Amino acid sequence: MTIIQGNNLYLRPYSRDDAAAVLAGANEPVGRKLTGTHATFTLEQIIAYIENNHVDDSRAGFVICLPDGTVTGEVVINQIDTDNHRANIRIALFAEQYFGQGLGTEALRLMVDYGFKTLKLHRIELGVYAFNPRAIRVYEKLGFKREGLLRDALFYDDAYHDEIVMSLLEHEWQG
Repeated sequence: MTIIQGNNLYLRPYSRDDAAAVLAGANEPVGRKLTGTHATFTLEQIIAYIENNHVDDSRAGFVICLPDGTVTGEVVINQIDTDNHRANIRIALFAEQYFGQGLGTEALRLMVDYGFKTLKLHRIELGVYAFNPRAIRVYEKLGFKREGLLRDALFYDDAYHDEIVMSLLEHEWQG
C-alpha cells in the first residue's frame, strides 16, 4: 500500500472504512459548489467509487489524513493518458473546518510530485471555477499556469460561471 508522507498530513489509498467520511464530504454543500458537483450521493455509490479506485488504471486516488488518521479530504490524479504522459488533478477538502490551514496546498504538492516522479507524467492539468480565488492562489503558488477560460462552463445557483484551465509541466515543477 502506497502511503505518501508529508510534514503535516499523509496521503493513503481509500479503504472501505473511509466510506462515511467520503460520503459526508461529497455531499457537503460548500465543497459541492467549489467542485461544481450537482449530484448528491448514496453510501452505495461511494462504496462503489472506493472499490473502483483500486482497479481503475486511469486514476490514482488518495484520502488526505491528519497525523491522527482523521480523513480530511481526497486528492486524485485522474484521466491518466499514458500515451501522452498527461492527466488531470482534483482535490476536495471535506469540511470548511479544514480550509485555510495549508492542507490542500500540502496534499496537492505531494500528489503533483507523485504524478511527475512516480507516474512519469509530463503534464498535469486542472479546471477551477472563477469564484474560487483561494484555490486559484494555491494552484499558482504551486506553479500552475493559466491556459485559458471556458466561459459560462458551469451553471450553479441559477448563474453561469467561468472555468479557468490551468496546467503544470514536468520541467516547471520544483517539488
